[in-house]
Amino acid sequence: MAQPVEPEADVEADRAPEPDVAGAPPVEAPETDDGAQPDDGAGSLEPEDAAEAADVVRAAGGAVWRWGASDIEVLLIHRPVYDDWTLPKGKVLPYEDDADAALREVAEETGLECELGAELATTNYEDRYGRPKVVRYWAMEVYGPGVMPFRPNEEVDKLLWLNVEKAVDRLTYERDREVLEALMDATDG
Repeated sequence: MAQPVEPEADVEADRAPEPDVAGAPPVEAPETDDGAQPDDGAGSLEPEDAAEAADVVRAAGGAVWRWGASDIEVLLIHRPVYDDWTLPKGKVLPYEDDADAALREVAEETGLECELGAELATTNYEDRYGRPKVVRYWAMEVYGPGVMPFRPNEEVDKLLWLNVEKAVDRLTYERDREVLEALMDATDG
């Protein structure tokens, strides 16, 4: 039986082509219908920096929260492939805004619609293939169920609401704990 692959594993198709000529200007992204340049997250880079930026895996996610009986509760997801407890996040699609990607990923992984709040923290680490990964997180207050309700699947099989103290203990990664600390500062929790 084949092992499920984490969605962020295949970024080859997402990479920008390297310039053919040394010193050539960076390749510009196609314009959108309104004439604006889409945000590719790399900004305007020199050719030598563009190749390095293309190797960075961009992701976005949320510290999803709600008011519980007496305190703020945060949502953790369990990923069976890694057997870890973490915050919902995922890769930013080409030319997708990071904040939009964060909302989309939270909705896809949890089935919840959220209101985007303050940007909390950015984590940096190497993914399982040794590539640098940058994840931007936002506070996200739940305002309702999403279009598609949560259904356990190969990517996320469990959701868990916990108060912040218990969530900090349950999280697998220290970098996620730092995001929850930023959430508490942002919500005065």
